[in-house]
Amino acid sequence: MFAKASVALFPALIPLLSFWIARRSDQVFRVTRDSWEKEYDYIIVGAGSAGSVLANRLSEDPRVKVLLLEAGGSENIISDIPIAYQMLQHTPMDWSYLTEPQESSCFGLKDKRSRWPRGRVLGGSSVINVMLYVRGNRLDYEQWVRNGAVGWSWEEVFPYFLKAEDNRDANIAYNGYHGRGGPLTVQSSPYLSPLGAAWPAAGHILGYKFVDVNGPSQTGFTIPQGTIRRGARCSTAKAYLLPAKNRPNLHVIAFAYVTRIIFNEIKRAVAVQFDRFSLSYLVYARREIIVSGGSINSPQLLMISGIGPAQHLKDHGIPIIADLPVGENLQDHIYPGGMTFSINAKVSLSQDRVFNAANLGKYFTKGTGPLTSLGGVEGLAFIKTGRANQSIDWPDIEMHFVTGNVVADGGKGLIGLTGLSPDIWNRVFLPYSPLDTFTIDPVLLRPKSRGYIRLRSANPYDHPIIDPKYLSDPDDVLTIVEAMKIALAIGLSPPMKAFGAKLIETVFPGCEYYVYLSDEYLACVARVFTSTIYHPVGTCKMGSPWDPTAVVDSELKVMGGVTGLRVIDASVMPTIISGNTNAPTIMIAERGADLIKGQLLPPLPSPIIPQYPILGR
Repeated sequence: MFAKASVALFPALIPLLSFWIARRSDQVFRVTRDSWEKEYDYIIVGAGSAGSVLANRLSEDPRVKVLLLEAGGSENIISDIPIAYQMLQHTPMDWSYLTEPQESSCFGLKDKRSRWPRGRVLGGSSVINVMLYVRGNRLDYEQWVRNGAVGWSWEEVFPYFLKAEDNRDANIAYNGYHGRGGPLTVQSSPYLSPLGAAWPAAGHILGYKFVDVNGPSQTGFTIPQGTIRRGARCSTAKAYLLPAKNRPNLHVIAFAYVTRIIFNEIKRAVAVQFDRFSLSYLVYARREIIVSGGSINSPQLLMISGIGPAQHLKDHGIPIIADLPVGENLQDHIYPGGMTFSINAKVSLSQDRVFNAANLGKYFTKGTGPLTSLGGVEGLAFIKTGRANQSIDWPDIEMHFVTGNVVADGGKGLIGLTGLSPDIWNRVFLPYSPLDTFTIDPVLLRPKSRGYIRLRSANPYDHPIIDPKYLSDPDDVLTIVEAMKIALAIGLSPPMKAFGAKLIETVFPGCEYYVYLSDEYLACVARVFTSTIYHPVGTCKMGSPWDPTAVVDSELKVMGGVTGLRVIDASVMPTIISGNTNAPTIMIAERGADLIKGQLLPPLPSPIIPQYPILGR
């Protein structure tokens, strides 16, 4: 977890660049162009985790012409470095969103606002994320079906996870639950610190098995796999756009900011308007327009174009095409940022230890060393608190074991990226900045709190109103408190105590009135240091035609009498999945492409299908 490497290290980097480029020809490629035609069969808005997949799959048919429009530019040599993901925040690759001030959370963040980085680049958020490959739980998808998303059961989506995946870890790739030969490279990091190596033993002490969390059972501890290739990030741009770069029927336009979807008199989507270098253009779609901007940009574009809550659109003077609940149902994964432990061993991924000439050499020449770490996340666990159903394999908490912390750079940059207030930094974390630390982040997998996206104005360049309403449902707080207790037990288990692990003892401002480590104190910490892991979903909800809360149907077509328009990205998830969202978003796009083609893969049961009782909502 790093904000920016020391400037003094960049001269050491320069002599290696030519070797890097020559050795890794897939890291520098030109897929974009500066000219385009007036009309295409398909126009895709957004070249992120979903849009890049769609562009590849739809252009496999040489008889159709596909246009992919992206507001940002291309990846670079820094975005390839797995551990350097936070260097990309607040750069031109990042939309740099901010939520509204929160009423029930984020009290220790500046202005009580959560910072929401989102990828503005070919590959989208797959370029700036932590790269963790997690599909979620099979019961998540059964829940989708019960809520009206017919055709999205586990057996029906499982083939698309396999189709996308090229798993290169021999101990996992052949267990029947993984794909080989797909576009998306998946493997564990070549580097594991001594702390990371101790993670499975800490789980064992607490009675948890070491598992493949994408295999037959999700509950347990694991060393994570990620979307990396030869030690470098494997974004969807590399996985899907690179192989398609020479197709004459695929045109990719970067720095194209789509401002509106145009409809004809019968509410068919027929064209998009976009701005590029201060000029405005119109391009037409013969068959369909596909919106793949993500859970913030997709609802914003729909509402700007006249699809959304009628009164809200009227308030902004926007003509109404369809009255639909666009922007509602916003969900995100959060964790409390207080489970930080100091250690007396020099083994954590501190910035000065990671970014040195020796490690840069390992990374650029061999694709090894600590720079290949998946954002510093060296361990994952899926666990059940006492509030979860103990009889089924459906964990309610995901533990991220990060062998570093906000103090990893001594307060030079991470404090700004987290949005932590100076008071919290100075009183809680600054005393520990000289020490090595690790953090256990208990992520709330299925929050009950719901927020929304709204237009700030009718200007497409104004960032929308984002209000996730974190911890507005008290059940979320109760679950997080139980998870924090488990995180404390893990952090103080014998394998971690072997490194001298101690929970940081400084009291969070605002929580002084509660007994230290009591339930009330932990709940206060959760509300003070509320952190997102960047998983917004649900704002263009998929559901049945008679569901008043749905925006798209099970074929991802926009409802409300609109034709020629689909939304295919994380915004269509009816409920957030129990895990990291990048792999499921890629799956949605893979299956969405086949829905458009009319050639779905047959359902494929997992090799072992546990028997579960019927669940309610």
